[in-house]
Amino acid sequence: MDAVQEPLGLMAEETLDPQDWADVQALSHQIIDDAVDYLRDLRDRPVWREMPADVREVFAAPLPRSPAPLAAVYGEVSRTVMSYPMGNIHPRFWSWYMGSSNFTGALGDFLAAIQGSNLGGGNHAAGLMDSQVVNWCKEMLGFPASASGTLVSGGSMANLIGLTVARNTKAGIDVREHGVAAIEKPLRFYGSDQIHSCHRKAMEALGLGNKALRRIPTDAGLRIDIAALRAAIAEDRAAGFKPACIIGNAGTVNTGAIDDLRTLAKLAHEEDLWFHVDGCIGALVAIAPENAHRVAGIEWADSVALDPHKWLHAPFEVGCALVRDAIAHRRTFAVTPEYLESTPRGLASGEWLHDYGLQTSRGFRALKVWMALKEHGIDKFGRLIDQNIAQAFYLAGLIETEPDLELAAVPTINIVCFRYQPGLAGEALKVLNTEIMLRLQEQGIAALSDTTVHGEHWVRAAITNHRTRREDFDLLVRETVRLGREISAPAAAPS
Repeated sequence: MDAVQEPLGLMAEETLDPQDWADVQALSHQIIDDAVDYLRDLRDRPVWREMPADVREVFAAPLPRSPAPLAAVYGEVSRTVMSYPMGNIHPRFWSWYMGSSNFTGALGDFLAAIQGSNLGGGNHAAGLMDSQVVNWCKEMLGFPASASGTLVSGGSMANLIGLTVARNTKAGIDVREHGVAAIEKPLRFYGSDQIHSCHRKAMEALGLGNKALRRIPTDAGLRIDIAALRAAIAEDRAAGFKPACIIGNAGTVNTGAIDDLRTLAKLAHEEDLWFHVDGCIGALVAIAPENAHRVAGIEWADSVALDPHKWLHAPFEVGCALVRDAIAHRRTFAVTPEYLESTPRGLASGEWLHDYGLQTSRGFRALKVWMALKEHGIDKFGRLIDQNIAQAFYLAGLIETEPDLELAAVPTINIVCFRYQPGLAGEALKVLNTEIMLRLQEQGIAALSDTTVHGEHWVRAAITNHRTRREDFDLLVRETVRLGREISAPAAAPS
């Protein structure tokens, strides 16, 4: 047997910890001071601005091989990343439905990264806090304490978790063992024609295919048509399919429309279907004292997807999937290899949180939510939701009283679709309003998006920001009209 060769010489041992903690401490204080200034002065900066070429070139630099001083690294981040944000924390960012973060949550993210816990499982404080935040989410939505849940990256993953449990529960076979090809009758899922695109992705990822998801027509308020849904279920049964799940919208992405969740829950019970609610837009309206009635029935769902990084304003990213049947939830995902078996005592004696989702390793997302909820209390977050909804109705009122603007529909919650209307139609009207939207962005005034409602093009304001004030909407209307007139004005005749 060959002897183990001795190393020719011992290499110096290295670490990523700094050689001088005092220097790092001083720079860290500067970073915190800069961060406070960044948020304090946010309103005075443009919502968004285009990056110049020299900044873009930074992100094409080759892999660094030699060290650089941390102060220089931070200086580069400050000049590039911090100076050219997406803008979603700005009070006039209404492009997409995003939360606006909060300083306490950012501190929570920092502390979570410092502590460095892996939330796959184990007997440690981060795991217990993760479960506590899930329990708080259950309480917010009126779910029973016996339900289960998991924190995930966001709404798309939360919906995938709920729909995976639905598929496995309703398949009639052991899908995990035999696969979707062994399902005797093809499954059918149902949602309105307004559902988010993540549901198509989920159907594809689940091996069911896009055609397994039937889009049901909506009524004038863009809510799922219950009669059409009943007819589709009956038609599919007669054709040899197996209806499995109804997906209800607690706020659609286009307009914020909320399906009749109580009626959907009853229908799902009558038809023996799983009832999943996509609540990534509006599930948390359940904590808003003036508007909670709008999502009545969400507490009857079999599963719900919601996003604390929206109306709880947690820094990105954190979503949550809740499942009423905790046994079905764990049965869908749990795997226990020999290296992850529980022990009666010690580190491995805690609950394995990875048994409730797809990730084995995941970050400590709960702390940023926990700290902000402890600081402000859930009642304040509920009032902020009511505030955003009231602001949406305020904006809608401004639009209705401005002759040059047109409102797509009275808002349901916090999404307002409108357009500048100088008497155009069709593609010309779309081109004009798209140009208005882009100039609002490029001039740093406000960030809007656009969408299609009832087959027509509209610009869209999704109001989910705790920093927004009514005066911001006064500015938006003035600037929209100014730009509309400027763009549509005939060119001056040559002298």
